[in-house]
Amino acid sequence: MSVTVMIVDDSKLARIVAGKALAELQPEWRRVEAGSAAEAHEVVSTNQVDIALIDFNMAEKDGLEFGAELRALYPDMPIAIITANIQDEVIARAREIGAAFVAKPVTSEGLAGFVSGAALKLRTSP
Repeated sequence: MSVTVMIVDDSKLARIVAGKALAELQPEWRRVEAGSAAEAHEVVSTNQVDIALIDFNMAEKDGLEFGAELRALYPDMPIAIITANIQDEVIARAREIGAAFVAKPVTSEGLAGFVSGAALKLRTSP
């Protein structure tokens, strides 16, 4: 099964770091990137995206707002909010939209729980 993960972050370096951590866990998964929520909307309209890693702090729209939009379009998609802004409110808002929370800097260890859960969900979904 081919899996595509979209990494959304306005920092190119942060996308590289997240992609490297993901590749350590699932080297066969395909990665697509977007530098903004607007770019991410284009990516999902032209690609089959199975999983999304979304930065919280972005310029025109925060990751939780974009994550909620994505959740409305794809109710079963595994979504993680990635941020260094580790506050209870951000974590609670992520849970409200059914998204996981992954702290920055993203490491393979920090991403492992989300990735294994997402892989299981994709294998068992119809």
